Amino acid sequence: MLHHHRKWPTSETTLKRLHKMDLRLLLIASLSAVLCSSWAQQEGSICIKANAQSCGECIQVAEMCGWCSDEKFLSQGESKSARCDDLESLKKRKCSVATIENPRGRVEINTNKPVTNRKDSNEKLKPEQITQIQPQKLTLTLRSGEPQTFDLKFKRAEDYPIDLYYLMDLSFSMKDDLENVKNLGTDLMREMQKITTDFRIGFGSFVEKTVMPYISTTPARLINPCTGNQNCTSPFSYKNVLKLTNNGDEFNQLVSQQQISGNLDSPEGGFDAIMQVAVCGEHIGWRNVTRLLVFSTDAGFHFAGDGKLGGIVLPNDGKCHLENNMYTMSHYYDYPSIAHLVQKLSDHNIQTIFAVTHEFQPVYKELKNLIPKSAVGTLSSNSSNVIKLIIDAYNALSSEVILENGRLPEGVSITYKSICKNGVEGTGENGRKCSNISIGDEVSFKISIESQKCPSKSRREVIKIKPQGFTEEVEVVLNFICDCQCAADGEPKSEKCNEGNGTFECGACKCNEGRIGRECECSKDEVRTEDLDANCRKDNGTDICSNNGDCVCGTCECKTRENPAEVYSGKYCECDNFNCDRSNNKLCGGHGRCECRKCICDANYTGSACDCSLETSTCLAKNGQICNGRGTCECGICKCTNPKFQGPTCEICPTCPGVCAEHKDCVQCKAFKAGEKKDTCERDCSYFELMKVKDRDKLPQPTDQSFPLTHCKERDANDCWFYYTYAIRNDTKEVFVVENLECPSGPDIIPIVAGVVAGIVLIGLALLLIWKLLMIIHDRREFAKFEKEKMNAKWDTGENPIYKSAVTTVVNPKYEGK
Repeated sequence: MLHHHRKWPTSETTLKRLHKMDLRLLLIASLSAVLCSSWAQQEGSICIKANAQSCGECIQVAEMCGWCSDEKFLSQGESKSARCDDLESLKKRKCSVATIENPRGRVEINTNKPVTNRKDSNEKLKPEQITQIQPQKLTLTLRSGEPQTFDLKFKRAEDYPIDLYYLMDLSFSMKDDLENVKNLGTDLMREMQKITTDFRIGFGSFVEKTVMPYISTTPARLINPCTGNQNCTSPFSYKNVLKLTNNGDEFNQLVSQQQISGNLDSPEGGFDAIMQVAVCGEHIGWRNVTRLLVFSTDAGFHFAGDGKLGGIVLPNDGKCHLENNMYTMSHYYDYPSIAHLVQKLSDHNIQTIFAVTHEFQPVYKELKNLIPKSAVGTLSSNSSNVIKLIIDAYNALSSEVILENGRLPEGVSITYKSICKNGVEGTGENGRKCSNISIGDEVSFKISIESQKCPSKSRREVIKIKPQGFTEEVEVVLNFICDCQCAADGEPKSEKCNEGNGTFECGACKCNEGRIGRECECSKDEVRTEDLDANCRKDNGTDICSNNGDCVCGTCECKTRENPAEVYSGKYCECDNFNCDRSNNKLCGGHGRCECRKCICDANYTGSACDCSLETSTCLAKNGQICNGRGTCECGICKCTNPKFQGPTCEICPTCPGVCAEHKDCVQCKAFKAGEKKDTCERDCSYFELMKVKDRDKLPQPTDQSFPLTHCKERDANDCWFYYTYAIRNDTKEVFVVENLECPSGPDIIPIVAGVVAGIVLIGLALLLIWKLLMIIHDRREFAKFEKEKMNAKWDTGENPIYKSAVTTVVNPKYEGK
């Protein structure tokens, strides 16, 4: 036998090791004293499962989590993550309410100017004095997982100012349209007076980029691009003819001076013009009011990428390039993209009305779907209906309010709920908008903002919420709760945290980078030793942390799984919530929860997989008895004790006679002293009580009883019928029987004999009549035959057909007449 002798270190070596391991041994001693009740709580709380090491980490786990900052709260050996728990658990664990850190979010309204009600005052208000949205500024303090909700009110103001800019295609095909637009100013002014008293109108025109192949660059065509005797102006990209003005006559005068131009290709450069109208606010004269852009054309459009045909490759820069009201960079920058236009129109709150001919309706309707707050109207071939088109499109745009918000910080979400006219509510995407809003109508929205985590950079963010197409907006300032208030009073490099290896805050040590432990006594880089690992083995086993975790500083840190809902827990990571028995491919049968590899069943369920229901309603038979009194109810299913009976409630007996047939002989012998059991009646038929009634109407009826009842009708050996009922009431079998038998009466001889004689006579007469009829038919046929033969006779009717002549003539065959 081999013996292994271990060489023990010297006393000096032992002292050095003990000095080095002093803190570690103290930690091991404290960890070994963990309370079982504490671990049970940890397994059930999402707050403890997060293993939060500081108050700030704790309050970001969930809005239900709180942190106990009482310095004496933890028992010996408890991890500091046990300070983080749901509020009720902290109170049960004797943490005083005053020391529970549980900051809450809040909503603070900073600016809350009421919406304008013009009925209260008849004075004319400036645009900046009109308010259509309330409130105007809020501050939201957000805690992770806790949404904050506020109400937003919108009221479409009466007599709200409108700026309308008419942007017209002046290519040659729009010549007749220009004639009808020359009087548009005063006519549109007159119609818009019905909507608002503060209306301004402007005018601009566009043709195409001034490079080949969009226009002809020959000198003659640059002067007059039209053919024949047509007098046209030089081609241009975009021209701001008239700044927004409230003088309709000035509009008419300047538009009347405009001349048609021309280009080569069918699509026009309208996108260049729309971009300049949107970004050149000073040149156009936009105010912070309702801004309408009417885009009138009878052709399609060029967009980003088409500039390559003319050698233009630089993307549109989205800036204003107007000199003397002319766009000067059309030859330098490409057409803008649709997305770029959408951004600029939205940024400048411009609502677009596309007035296009019927031929291009489908194209511009698709464009409308990409541009928020835009409308499409059918322009007549000569623009004669342009005023009606503008009025209808404006009403359609202004009757709908759609809220939009700016870019949200990472981890922040926003939801809307609308309360529109007549109390109609909308959620999801419909929660952003209300339709069919008339002037003076008021609608409201419930807006909820929630943060799932603290932002990595700023603790303060600002988002804007506004109705599309309106200049007014709501400023929402977001402040994030990322730490507890007690953290501000923390003591850096505290002596309570193992010689300054952490900050003592909120009753616990918040360790410096690289340090761990309740008092930051261990380094993450320390080499694992057998002494520390021993504390991570359950029942002195060989598996460290049950092979489900790592032993760090003498404490098991459980592994995480890909599915965040599946977790390891326990002091030695010996527990989990996903390795329990299953039923119907569901964990704990779907009727319980898995705790430490055992199913904790819901009420009314039992079994290792919670698959056994304690409900007995499924076992009730028709007679109200459990399993028909012939079995036991196990897990909601009847187990029949009598093998003859089967079925879900032990009511089916294929080999059993019916109730009536089963009790027939006993009823017959006890009621009428007859039948097969009349000699053994007392012995075999004493199991029920017999009551007699006079007639069938006196028998008990099923509707009158609260217990099952069977009606029977049986026949005895003399073909007599007897009626009875069989019932079981309170374990007593009762039989009610009609005391008189119903026997068949004897036959009446006289009617029978008379009937037989009458039948024979009638049959004889019938046969005689038939014979007579047949004879008559036969005689008539014979007579008809005689008459027919008489008609066919060959003799003379005057001679005697019986007469024979006495002379006989014989011819000699040899005679030849010589």
